[in-house]
Amino acid sequence: MKQNLVGTILEEILAARCRRVQEAQARTPLSLLSRRAALRRDYRSFPSVLAGPGVRIIAEMKKASPSAGLLRENYSCSEIANAYEQAGAAALSVLTEEDYFQGSLSGLVEARSATCLPVLRKDFIVDEYQVYEAAAAGADALLLIVAALPEALLRNLMELAEQLQIAALVEVHTEEELQQAVAAGASIIGVNNRDLQTLEVDRATSLRLREKIPSHCRSVSESGIRSAADVKMLMDAGFDAMLVGESFMRSEMPGDALKLMVDEANKLLSCSA
Repeated sequence: MKQNLVGTILEEILAARCRRVQEAQARTPLSLLSRRAALRRDYRSFPSVLAGPGVRIIAEMKKASPSAGLLRENYSCSEIANAYEQAGAAALSVLTEEDYFQGSLSGLVEARSATCLPVLRKDFIVDEYQVYEAAAAGADALLLIVAALPEALLRNLMELAEQLQIAALVEVHTEEELQQAVAAGASIIGVNNRDLQTLEVDRATSLRLREKIPSHCRSVSESGIRSAADVKMLMDAGFDAMLVGESFMRSEMPGDALKLMVDEANKLLSCSA
């Protein structure tokens, strides 16, 4: 059973995304967008970086969020992306939702152009149009939130993403959603530690669900990861990667904050080996 979204911020965001999709379709017809997506030739493997050595951090870029408000005044996508790459990020996650996170697809394009890393489109995908948008913009992966999607639509979006050679990070919050993601054929599962109704974060969500993720799936823990100790705990639990954003965005030098987390986590892991 999906979580009840009535009266939640996610319900508001999804309604706003539906309106934005309609506006985008009025500007750029799906037929034109799909042709642009078909012309794409530059692909970077998102799944492969989740299997690399050492600590694997998907470093997130977001200017604001509903729970935290404005995170960063000085927000240069290319500078932050480059700093993340130099600091050892496995991949980038770029918020492209305009109304609540102050993101944009142009920011994703800018970030990807500044690095050689795979880039995840972090957004609230509610329509096939957005999958074509992601492909045309150069995204290597996109987020699909089980709680936000009927099961049939989730399957359709996953199939379309595969056709367009985009990886799908399928996000869950509960055991029921995890079962739905696996049944739909997800190969990369993201566990979001943030409660959709209260917006509170509890890393125990990841620890509880990790053991239920099938061995053939890659796993990513999301939200509330603030320290090297958190990273070690999640890697010890079996997660392939962590998606970290807010703690970096609050830092004056996001790249330095990432490097410190990666270096310290690697030291903790080597000491316990």
